[in-house]
Amino acid sequence: QVHLEESGGTLVQPGGSLTLTCSASGSIVGFNVMGWYRQAPEKERELVATITSTRTPVYADFVKGRFKISRPYVENTVYLQMNSLKPEDTAVYYCKIQTPQYEQWGQGTQVTVSS
Repeated sequence: QVHLEESGGTLVQPGGSLTLTCSASGSIVGFNVMGWYRQAPEKERELVATITSTRTPVYADFVKGRFKISRPYVENTVYLQMNSLKPEDTAVYYCKIQTPQYEQWGQGTQVTVSS
C-alpha cells in the first residue's frame, strides 16, 4: 500500500506563492493518477489538479493560470506550485493517488491565505 505525505502548507499573504509537496512511499506500478484536492471549512472537498503517470495534467477552472502541477519522472512526488493566492484558496489541501486497484489519501496540509 502506498503512503502519501503532504508538506508545504503555511500562512501566506494574498498575492503570494507557495509550493506543496506530496511524497509517495511504496511501489507504484502501472497507470495511475496523482492529484491535489482541497476542502475549506463547511465546504465539500473539491478537485484542484491531477496529473497522470503519463504526465497529463488536469486543472479546476478556478486555478487555471495560477497553479501548476508537476511530477518528475525520477521520483514518486507530485508538486503543486500555487501563485497569485487568494483568501478563497484557504483550505486543507490533500494529495491522492488512484490506480485501477485502489485509491489512497494523504493526511492533508493547511494553507491559509490572509493578511
